[in-house]
Amino acid sequence: MPVAEPAAAVPLIWQPPAGALWSGRWVDGASSMPVHDPEDGSFLGRVTDAGPAEVDEAVTGVATAIASGESWPAWRRREALDAAAHLLLRRRELLTEVISREGCKTVREADSEVSRAAETLRLSAQQAGCLTGETLPFSDTPRGHDRLGWYTREPVGVVAAITPFNDPLNLVAHKMGPALVGGNGIVLKPAEATPLTALAFAQILLDAGVPGNRFAIVPGTGSGAGRALVGHPLVDLVSFTGGYRTGNEVARTAGAKKTLMELGGNNAVLVLGDADSESAARAVVAGAFGVAGQNCLSVQRVFVDTRIAARFTRDVVKATEALRVGSKADERTDIGPLVNEREARRVEEWVREACESGAEVLAGGRREGAFHWPTVLTGVPADARVMTEEVFGPVLTIEPFDTVDEAVARANDTLYGLQAGVFTAGLEIALDVAQRLRVGAVMVNDSSDFRIDAMPFGGPGRSGIGREGVRYAVEAMTEPKIVAVRRGAIRADS
Repeated sequence: MPVAEPAAAVPLIWQPPAGALWSGRWVDGASSMPVHDPEDGSFLGRVTDAGPAEVDEAVTGVATAIASGESWPAWRRREALDAAAHLLLRRRELLTEVISREGCKTVREADSEVSRAAETLRLSAQQAGCLTGETLPFSDTPRGHDRLGWYTREPVGVVAAITPFNDPLNLVAHKMGPALVGGNGIVLKPAEATPLTALAFAQILLDAGVPGNRFAIVPGTGSGAGRALVGHPLVDLVSFTGGYRTGNEVARTAGAKKTLMELGGNNAVLVLGDADSESAARAVVAGAFGVAGQNCLSVQRVFVDTRIAARFTRDVVKATEALRVGSKADERTDIGPLVNEREARRVEEWVREACESGAEVLAGGRREGAFHWPTVLTGVPADARVMTEEVFGPVLTIEPFDTVDEAVARANDTLYGLQAGVFTAGLEIALDVAQRLRVGAVMVNDSSDFRIDAMPFGGPGRSGIGREGVRYAVEAMTEPKIVAVRRGAIRADS
């Protein structure tokens, strides 16, 4: 099926007042960078290309606001984030357009992301009432018999956040909501490809009553703004979502700071012999090719029982070939472009490499510009990059297995460990497999591509450090502060 022709380029219905935001002011930096629609290359606008000087001004402004002790109590944080959640939904049409135009999501996917981001802010607001501590057992040791005390949860200070292009609104909300409700300041660098969404979100926070000196948005490159931000001496915690290799660079640059990282996955789905092949195939196709596979939870490797492998594979190929590749603006489109043509060429190269090593293409396997057709491979060597690395593109591999032990071993044969899925009609075998899979989450009778925003989100190995998900991010972005009182040393009438 050919790529549908994009509609004629039209200006965005929203443009930021300036290319960046810090100290409560919209500002333009010394340099700027263009933003283009990856589908047709049309120009959408310009944003600041922040360098070390601009980043320093932004971080210093937020740090100064935090250090001033200016009161922003928890109930006001809750009210502001609740108001922001409502404003997101009221501006759904605007945000849907910006997300889809500058990024790689279809309009349907972008609209869904607005709902997700509103829920993330709602969950963040609720955490204002959960910033509680507890009393401490000083009397449980002879050294503490004359003391009483407790701890509270206090903000860590200044959070530096870096977000990727694939969820340009909801992942920004996942950084900023927990940071702000925890009482922190935050400076965010959005992905180079999708800064306009983050700036639109910043306007919503201002309109909702979030103090402008509590947060900043500094668009720019990873080597410029990103490096200056995570290495800044006034930053107390770095929250990064992106690739493993970049995560290593972030950790080296940050030095001895707290870090919270989600670094992707190479997610497996196991389809056991008693599974409903047709429903499993539908779920796998949906989980593999949403956002053109540019999703850390995308299904990448499928291991299917030999007894049903032929039928399951046939169902997957049929469902894959029914997907419509076309313009993001078309409501009928299932698969839009990758974030740029360079990434589409990379995916094409990985597929070609697998095929040269013996893999067979069952569906897709072609590229036009930034579009790469949803691709199903089988017979893929275990050492091919589409098996060992995170593809972050619309590529799915299917391989048969003879025993469940073999399937679990092959699913675990990866340096990543984000999420996995298992399809089976048996509860006992589902629980056994779930226990043995080395991942952060196992979805039973669903693909790996499922998450609610209240979940602890992350995984072992290359998949990251710590857990996101609103409650767990708030915990990471606050820390205990103890108060211990020695009885007898304080006069009641003093």
